[in-house]
Amino acid sequence: MNHEVDEKGWHRVPVDDFDLAATLDSGQIFHWSAHEWAGKAGFLGTVGNLPVFLVQERNLIMARSAQEIEAAIPFFGLRHEMARIKATFPADDPHLAAAVAFSPGLRICLQPKWECLATFITSSLKQVPHIRQISLRLRERFGTPLRASCGATVHAYPEPSALGEAGEAELRACGLGFRAKGLHLAAERIGKGEVCLDGLDALSDEEVRAALRSLHGVGEKIATCTLLFAYGRLGAFPVDVWIGRVLRELYFKRSRKAPADGELKRFVGRHFGEYAGYAQQYLFHFARKNARKVR
Repeated sequence: MNHEVDEKGWHRVPVDDFDLAATLDSGQIFHWSAHEWAGKAGFLGTVGNLPVFLVQERNLIMARSAQEIEAAIPFFGLRHEMARIKATFPADDPHLAAAVAFSPGLRICLQPKWECLATFITSSLKQVPHIRQISLRLRERFGTPLRASCGATVHAYPEPSALGEAGEAELRACGLGFRAKGLHLAAERIGKGEVCLDGLDALSDEEVRAALRSLHGVGEKIATCTLLFAYGRLGAFPVDVWIGRVLRELYFKRSRKAPADGELKRFVGRHFGEYAGYAQQYLFHFARKNARKVR
């Protein structure tokens, strides 16, 4: 995607079918925040170790530098062919159709691997606001401060070595509770090079899951979230307690017996198709924002 620079120095990329605010609020990223600068309302966060201030005005995404806009394009999935992806969804599924209609501009992001894995380790049994609080505490305490183009300071996600050296007790002080042990041990192994996250790119989905699950504190759900949000495997469909409940209420309400997790996974593989990860994110976001309607 090519970008242009307007007369005021904003680097701009035209994009259709994208909603920056909804994407940031959909439960896949936890550290970005609303920010206003130079008369423009946008969002401030990081893409890896790069601070980014991003603005959306209708079908334009804008940033103050070429580096920021070029980092935002893959991070926010702006090259995803959304019309083609949505065309693969089952045509006779009113629940998914309602979820897509609720937030048609939702995109799945491609996050840095360690940051994504670590964040989902800390997310276990937590709601989105709590995950955000923990993420920000870890960044502010152990991450590198970064000066953004808008003048504000943000913090990069801490490197594995920083969290490994911090120790479990220091991580517990950030509100992680029992999750501190898993994050600490995973950080230690990755920091020592025992597990190379970048080295998993060429492996199959199941091989990546197995490698991730070898880390303490990483189960099926966290591994699948990482597969979807950090490795770009858009067919991955994470099933946790919340999305499992949503699937049972929407697709198995008339069943005499609630389906077990294995049956849910088989249903997901059959029903949603090659971009099941997108279907999951639409359903998750819609259900979280409209809990009373999902019955």
